[in-house]
Amino acid sequence: MAALMATASSDYSRKMVAATQPDASEEAAWIRQAKQSDSRAFEKLYRMHLDKVYALCLRMTGNVAEAEDCTQEAFIQAWNKLSKFRGESAFSTWLHRIAVNAVLGRMRKSKREQDRIQIAAEVSPGPASIGDSGNLRDLSDAVDRLPEGARQVFILNGIYGYSHEESSKMLGIAVGTSKAQLHRARRLLSQQLIEEGYEA
Repeated sequence: MAALMATASSDYSRKMVAATQPDASEEAAWIRQAKQSDSRAFEKLYRMHLDKVYALCLRMTGNVAEAEDCTQEAFIQAWNKLSKFRGESAFSTWLHRIAVNAVLGRMRKSKREQDRIQIAAEVSPGPASIGDSGNLRDLSDAVDRLPEGARQVFILNGIYGYSHEESSKMLGIAVGTSKAQLHRARRLLSQQLIEEGYEA
């Protein structure tokens, strides 16, 4: 299983794995088979969910190499913990929780390195935006500049659509803190975009 992750990890930033989306019954069958240690079934689940898990990790870390490592770690943990998946939530939600925990765990272990990455991101101007993609680039850059807590809640709640209850469980914070951080994120984003010349 680790070999599968390692093979794909070097290709994350250049090309996402393309796969047709199966229906829920196919996914459920793969989950059942994977629980019986069927690595081929798990590989199908891996390829089905890889792009979204990687995108979440990339959003949360703001760093390609960190996102690759966190994505790999998330799928390794998912394989090891698959017997604990009870189907009480969607498999994708369960995977996202594991991915969030992988990101947070990595951040705790390398806090000083993360601080350096964040400082570099804040002081290094991004490439100039051209054409219609400029607004999205500016918004993406503004999200990347949010303080860590506000950024994490905004990504889970504002971008991925998780409720405050779900976000708070993933991040290990109170529901009220999640709400406060989302409000803070929106306020800071608004201020940043106004400073860049966009109307409120």
